[in-house]
Amino acid sequence: MSLKPPADHRCGLRWVKSSHSNPDGAACVEIATTPGTIHIRDSKQTRGPRLAFAARQWAPFVSYAARH
Repeated sequence: MSLKPPADHRCGLRWVKSSHSNPDGAACVEIATTPGTIHIRDSKQTRGPRLAFAARQWAPFVSYAARH
């Protein structure tokens, strides 16, 4: 997965948007990493709900998502 930085860094986490996101912004997912956690959010709802995975759970999640 290729990542590029988003325009908004206000929350303290460094969010990055996948280059696989739609160019028109209709389906954009962003992630931010900390030493033990991967955070995920919808780039259109930056203050909305977020998911958080332990680092050890991230690879299996990405593998699952790639297959579906």
